Amino acid sequence: MGMKSRSSCSGCGTGSGRYAVSMERRTFLLGSMAASAASAAPAPGKADLYGLIGKMKATPGQRDALIAIMLEGSEGMPGCLSYIVARDVADADAIWVTEVWDSEASHDASLQLPGVQAAIGKARDLLASVETGVATVPVGGVGLKR
Repeated sequence: MGMKSRSSCSGCGTGSGRYAVSMERRTFLLGSMAASAASAAPAPGKADLYGLIGKMKATPGQRDALIAIMLEGSEGMPGCLSYIVARDVADADAIWVTEVWDSEASHDASLQLPGVQAAIGKARDLLASVETGVATVPVGGVGLKR
């Protein structure tokens, strides 16, 4: 991002020029790692966020219907900070769902909401499989506010 690599630094004919570019990159990387480490730790008194990333497969030809159901059941979920449903670009029947919650308890409670229960009931007939599901601890990012 704006920094020259050693292989593309045509003006670095001297050893000191190469070293300066190397130091610039090293300084940038160290600063980035320090910033990442600082943002990874939750603020004092704040609990970790709870995240889920899952890949589901719709029955053949039913992906858009499954997406519509997943989105309609996602309104008004207390504690939900982000709920993203995305199409898989390589598999015409697959979707990815990425969720961020203020706590695991909020996620668990959402499963009892009438709208979510209705969506689960409708989606069950369109689901061929749940291929991947992992829990995460979100630490920040664009659009994620605590």
